[in-house]
Amino acid sequence: MNQDKSHMLTSKVSLDEVTKKLSESFDYNFSGESSFEVPNIKIPDTYSTGLIVGQSGSGKSSILQQIGKSEKHYWSKDKAVCSHFKNADDAQEKFAAVGFNSVPSWFKPYQVLSTGEKFRVDLARSLKNGAVVDEFTSVVDRNVAKSCSNAVSSYIKRKKLKNVVFASCHYDIIDWLNPDWVYDTSTKNLTYRRSDRRPDIELELLPCGVEAWSMFSKHHYLTEDINKSAKFWLCLWESKIVGFGSAIAFPSGTVKNAYREHRTVVLPDYQGFGFGVRVSDAIAEIYTSKGCRYFSKTTHPRMGGYRNNSPSWKATSKNMKVRKDNSNKNAKWELRQVFSYSHEYIGACND
Repeated sequence: MNQDKSHMLTSKVSLDEVTKKLSESFDYNFSGESSFEVPNIKIPDTYSTGLIVGQSGSGKSSILQQIGKSEKHYWSKDKAVCSHFKNADDAQEKFAAVGFNSVPSWFKPYQVLSTGEKFRVDLARSLKNGAVVDEFTSVVDRNVAKSCSNAVSSYIKRKKLKNVVFASCHYDIIDWLNPDWVYDTSTKNLTYRRSDRRPDIELELLPCGVEAWSMFSKHHYLTEDINKSAKFWLCLWESKIVGFGSAIAFPSGTVKNAYREHRTVVLPDYQGFGFGVRVSDAIAEIYTSKGCRYFSKTTHPRMGGYRNNSPSWKATSKNMKVRKDNSNKNAKWELRQVFSYSHEYIGACND
């Protein structure tokens, strides 16, 4: 066991009628004092990510306190969550880092967010060198836990953050968080895991009708509208519906036999796995494999940034241009100046 000697922590409370009655009822000898052993784990001086894991009450928080102090974040009730970051770029980057990619929710106040969204934005504000995060993923659905762990791990390694430690009672996040070391409070073992691979993800893309859009419409970052003449697909992961994609004919006087991306949406609980770009690529491959040309234009920074760096997509002359567009009368907010990304899919064979 790779650790130093443990030490004891003691807490005291006042005895009263309640403690007396309950201790007598359960034949528990209680003097008002409780003691528990806290191991002094010997971790590296420098690392990327660490995880303390174990059942509730096993001492995770006490060990974490030896490493650092968790931050408590204040959220103004009359400010959007995005307004609590240094600037727009910082907010966008940190939201992406935790898989919080539902753009309309960026502009909501904290108190109206779902439990999963609150978890993500709290984590977004905590990300920095030396951060410690207690009760990581304890209050969220396991799909949110895994997707967020995957996203935050990628961000920490990409930004080269150092000495970020999480404590959690859930073991299912270990492969997705991919920490450099794990201390298990149940076995009292410290394990090193550098460069372990994340679990493989297999997605299934199935044709569907336009009626499936009702599950996803409110989660699209701009509009709930959809063109009924488009072709539609559902994305499934482990037999669960996680995303939606669609494509439509691209009429042009100069480009023949062409199609373009129409709507691509991933349900909030699954944002952070990278499902959106995989759905988009798969649909593009369907068309190009038939000899068609396939284009996409988006204002979403995550999707646009991915395509700028992907060898499967080629930027068009309109990529990263500011354009005027107020043609979408039913958009969730009125568009004036739009910074958009524009690409043509050139095929997986170029990867």
